[in-house]
Amino acid sequence: MGQLSILLTLLFYIAFSSAVAVDHDGARLARRITRGSLQQVTNFGSNPTNVGMYIYVPNNLATNPGIVVAIHYCTGSAQAYYSGSPYAQLAEQYGFIVIYPSSPYSGTCWDVSSQAALTHNGGGDSNSIANMVTWTISQFNADTSKVFVTGSSSGAMMTNVMAATYPELFAAATVYSGVPAGCFVSSTNQVDAWNSSCAQGQVIDTPAQWASVAENMYPGYTGPRPRMQIYHGSVDTTLYPQNYYETCKQWAGVFGYNYDSPQQTINNDPEANYQTTIWGPNLQGIFATGVGHTVPIHGTQDMEWFGFAGESTGGGTTTTSATTTTTSKPTSTTSSGGSTSTAVAQHWGQCGGIGWTGPTTCVSPYTCTFVNDYYYQCL
Repeated sequence: MGQLSILLTLLFYIAFSSAVAVDHDGARLARRITRGSLQQVTNFGSNPTNVGMYIYVPNNLATNPGIVVAIHYCTGSAQAYYSGSPYAQLAEQYGFIVIYPSSPYSGTCWDVSSQAALTHNGGGDSNSIANMVTWTISQFNADTSKVFVTGSSSGAMMTNVMAATYPELFAAATVYSGVPAGCFVSSTNQVDAWNSSCAQGQVIDTPAQWASVAENMYPGYTGPRPRMQIYHGSVDTTLYPQNYYETCKQWAGVFGYNYDSPQQTINNDPEANYQTTIWGPNLQGIFATGVGHTVPIHGTQDMEWFGFAGESTGGGTTTTSATTTTTSKPTSTTSSGGSTSTAVAQHWGQCGGIGWTGPTTCVSPYTCTFVNDYYYQCL
């Protein structure tokens, strides 16, 4: 018995020491992350589909910071979304951390088709991304009431999936040109499958049916769900505009709103040729007339939707390592009416395009950059 007792004590000590070492390794990694630059994290926990995790911790990190998960488009990567989106710059201003997941698949779309991805703790891409969030919360003592998710195109699809599969993690989401959660489901349970019927807007259901699809991704969950803001363009030929209506139906059904009777519709909001429809405090749809795939990121509106506006840490003028490729706007493609205003557009604001009558000059040092014929943006 004496030898057995010694052996059991030794085994307990080894197991305890290993657990502490793993915890300390994670803590040391968090301390080693260089602020103000994109960093890869490889030991954030279970990663069933080998999704890449990249993180941006701002120089002006807030106490108990918020988190924004920014999910890239097809053909994209964490690095590309870091460079081409405003979230790193906004992180310096508002002090939150940005997580940039990177898809593991050829073509780099996200798996929003398999049952694993469409199920809470199902072992798909959504599971890996959720584990990135919980790791970041733990390592940086983040504010769990200020965790948000956003994405463009395939990343917008995954944003809807994350809101459905892990509603307990997120306070709000912004979706740029996606499809409803579950719309891309594969009848053969294929991973990372394309669904032409959904993409072309042919999958049409009632709000109750769509709500059931989302709710069945986390059976039995009765807690709060993230507020949803849905953007889509009227001339999107990749993910047809019908997907805007179906996505709004889905979340209206989840929140118990009457889809056919929104509370308010606001024209030319947040800018010319955009229309904002409000069903209630948890759901807004923003339809962009003349805009294709995808709707440009509206960083200022994102910060308002997430609740960061007014919480600046004073880092708004800090230069970050994020870069954006720009092309100067030709003078022949300004708005059809031509603006005579002496006003200037702010960073990330619209500065041109067919039908645009607002300012066509950007505040220094930003450049009015072509996005599509209907939209130029200060980048």
